[in-house]
Amino acid sequence: MISEQAKQELAAVLGPDYVKDDPQTLVTHSYDGTPMLQSLPDAVVYPENTEQVSQTLKVLHKHRIPLVSRGSGTNLCGGTVPVQGGVVMVMHRMNRILEVDLENLTATVQPGLNTKQFITHVEELGLFYPPDPSSMAVSTIGGNIAECSGGLRGLKYGTTKDYVIGLEAVLANGDILRTGGKLMKDVAGYDLTKLLVGSEGTLAVITEATLKLIPPPKFKKTMIAMYKDLHGAARTVSKIIEARIIPATLEIMDNPTIRVVDDFAKLGLPRDMEAILLIEQDGDPAAVERDIERIESICRGESADRVEVAATPEEALKLMTARRSAFTALARLRPTTILEDATVPRSKIAEMVLEINRIAAKHNVQIATFGHAGDGNLHPTATTDARDQDEVHRVEAAFEEIFEAAIRLGGTITGEHGVGLVKAPFLEWKVGAAGMEMMRGIKQAFDPHNLLNPGKMFAKATRKRVVIDRG
Repeated sequence: MISEQAKQELAAVLGPDYVKDDPQTLVTHSYDGTPMLQSLPDAVVYPENTEQVSQTLKVLHKHRIPLVSRGSGTNLCGGTVPVQGGVVMVMHRMNRILEVDLENLTATVQPGLNTKQFITHVEELGLFYPPDPSSMAVSTIGGNIAECSGGLRGLKYGTTKDYVIGLEAVLANGDILRTGGKLMKDVAGYDLTKLLVGSEGTLAVITEATLKLIPPPKFKKTMIAMYKDLHGAARTVSKIIEARIIPATLEIMDNPTIRVVDDFAKLGLPRDMEAILLIEQDGDPAAVERDIERIESICRGESADRVEVAATPEEALKLMTARRSAFTALARLRPTTILEDATVPRSKIAEMVLEINRIAAKHNVQIATFGHAGDGNLHPTATTDARDQDEVHRVEAAFEEIFEAAIRLGGTITGEHGVGLVKAPFLEWKVGAAGMEMMRGIKQAFDPHNLLNPGKMFAKATRKRVVIDRG
């Protein structure tokens, strides 16, 4: 609980209208995009600027009150659920584009800025900000930075970390930290910018970001390749990269996903295929045409049943809509949808999808798989019902085996969703005991009283590695 004295001090910093503890507000900020997780905060605050964030953190530090900073709460790892109560800091009032520097090709923005609005704005100026998380219509730039969000364009263009070149952030004690800047080179000490990107609000509260922009591609083409053999689709992915072709987008959907998406979007997808690849290339027109021809040849060489190149922008949009609607379509099937992410080397995609299917059958649960085939980031998605405790337990057991399979195949427990609360028990599987000790030391240096997003990243106990039964 927060004392009346602390509430008065927060109201003095933010104004009484921006410190709330009414039941409706507390419930609204007690959960995020992760299913079956909820915990009430004690208060919710809405800062307007960096100075207010700094003064708020000084009050919380003095009273030893936990803080969870939050954008739109679209994350899928329980990262913004206030599991230890305290204060939730909502950043939506800090939502401005402070500057677009056309000389340096950078933008300086506040964390509460909507991702889609920012992308649209810079495109209107003839520039390009590539990170495109599926949640971009709702998510914020600050949330993207906290989770190091990926997206469909990650294979060619990289993820959020590749475009954040400077940050302003407030530490747990209220001190203001500035890192990087409008620089393409900077090796003055440790790279604190990259350390804060993806730190999930456990090290500091981001209040301003300087982002790299690039010229937009001049031309793009989209195609779909359809396979009755999952291994053929997976081999195609590896062959494309081996041919030194890096598509802008290289996505995969398995048969259960294809069927559900077609039911939802009525796109006329091939329901008898084991997998489809959605491929987009962009760049100079001549290079794009050449790459698409080579990709089509590779697809046919790996026994694609059909290969179709979109003839118009409308057809291309239809194809990409199929992929972007996958989660929405699956979410209509059952009351509860659990979207996970596990990443493996590209050469292991087919093996990983088959492992997912085998594990789902073993536990008698429904799991469809789609994802970013080009960078090995798959999204096994379970449809279930939170009211059926037995089924939920089987889903959880299945995902535990899926994480183990990803590690065993040389992959990781999360490629873009983050660790948060959900993946914390499995983090040591990936980074080892020495890695956990190092990260705890970093956390201690930034936040010695464990006030910033406590309960995340570091589980009380590491989950024991499962032994997969292939019988």
